[in-house]
Amino acid sequence: MIKLDILSDPICPWCYIGKMALDQALGNAPDHPFTIEWHPFQLNPDMPPEGMDRTAYLQAKFGGPEGAREVYGRIEDTAKAAGLPVDFGAIQRTPNTLDAHRLIHWAGVEGRQIAVVSKLFEGYFTQGRDIGDREVLVEIAQAAEMDGEMVRRLLASDADADDILARDAHARERGVTGVPTFVVANQHVLSGAQPPELWEKVIAELREQIADQNGRNSSSSS
Repeated sequence: MIKLDILSDPICPWCYIGKMALDQALGNAPDHPFTIEWHPFQLNPDMPPEGMDRTAYLQAKFGGPEGAREVYGRIEDTAKAAGLPVDFGAIQRTPNTLDAHRLIHWAGVEGRQIAVVSKLFEGYFTQGRDIGDREVLVEIAQAAEMDGEMVRRLLASDADADDILARDAHARERGVTGVPTFVVANQHVLSGAQPPELWEKVIAELREQIADQNGRNSSSSS
């Protein structure tokens, strides 16, 4: 298997678009060689713990309502062209995502990471759920077959918060400035949402490399 590390934030629309494109390619290649792990990167590391009003956040970030509409209009068009349902109007608050990243980490320990990441994206972008709300995170964990009471207790503590922040800082030190960022085999970096066709090409090339390596190993041992 080949490691595919994905740096992402569950409130990043391009991360959602990029995930769905990758999922499509993986669905078309069920024998793909990837083992996938999701890693933390906060788009807004200085966001207050309680988050902030979505409209105020967008206007501050994009220089007013016109700028926000222009940017998110393009994102919405891209999402819809890819057949991805989004409802930006349903989002009332932009959350701090530290707790969401902690949940993703714990889900990885239990082998539930992909399910939790999917439910975070869907909850935020299609249902407008506040994924900074710990009870919402508990519900998402339970929907992914995690122990909700355990997650509730962990969220009430500071468990793994420093680790998440350190991993985020390490990614920035290595030059990551935006997400999604995909790292293949700890060597090759792809930045931004990539189309399914590119992932299908990458998978085909990796299969060929693996087959060639297996062939050489077989020849050397015979």
